[in-house]
Amino acid sequence: MSKNADLVARIRNRAGSEPPQYGLILGSGLAALADRVDGVAIPYDDLPGFPHAGVSGHAPKLVLGQLGGTRVAVFGGRSHYYESGRADAMRLPLEVLADLGAEALIATNAAGSLRADMPTGSLMLLSDHINFSGLNPLIGEPSERRFVPMGDAYDPALRQGLGEAAAAEEVELNEGVYAWYSGPSFETPAEIRAIRTLGADAVGMSTVPEIILARFLGLRAAAISTITNMAAGLSDEAISHEHTKAMAPFGAAKLERVLTRFLA
Repeated sequence: MSKNADLVARIRNRAGSEPPQYGLILGSGLAALADRVDGVAIPYDDLPGFPHAGVSGHAPKLVLGQLGGTRVAVFGGRSHYYESGRADAMRLPLEVLADLGAEALIATNAAGSLRADMPTGSLMLLSDHINFSGLNPLIGEPSERRFVPMGDAYDPALRQGLGEAAAAEEVELNEGVYAWYSGPSFETPAEIRAIRTLGADAVGMSTVPEIILARFLGLRAAAISTITNMAAGLSDEAISHEHTKAMAPFGAAKLERVLTRFLA
């Protein structure tokens, strides 16, 4: 029996026993997508051990139901490394997602662009990542399963499906490499120059730990960034969390169309 059997039973008692096909994690300013799901919302407070998602722009609830005709489990908010100093802050929710029978995880985030051709309001499908923070959610994991290969971390079939969905919706979906920066302070212009030199196309404060955990748990994975600003030193934008939340809806509307089409 899973160590999370009680949590799984609690969720199934409220939302039904049909397994979700996909889990979705919603990034800053993207929580409204959870309201599009036809199903049952369970506050994180009702799920012992779930994070409290203490960042504005996130909605701390798990929603299970139909989106685009597909059964999904939507995490309306995430916990970030910078909130607790724990890179594995999302491990329990993702373990529960796997125990519920999901096949794959699609993570979303708000990110800063390092490319002039990918301005605010753009979407970027992650082709790979750079763990710029050097942290890892599997540090301390005692089993040999901790040695997770990451060569195909971003599942090619999921990426192809998301790309086809974007094309069908006539939404431009860039592809690129995402760099994980620990936060909560934003990056300096010198750090951005370093990250660009390493080959990153966008930078943000989430997602990478979740992709590592998903692969550890046997879930296929994909991720999409909504570009909310140009990274430090690349424009005269005043970067802030309030700016991130204000800009997120410009990409969120397109992201919702892409995800709904993909799920259909």
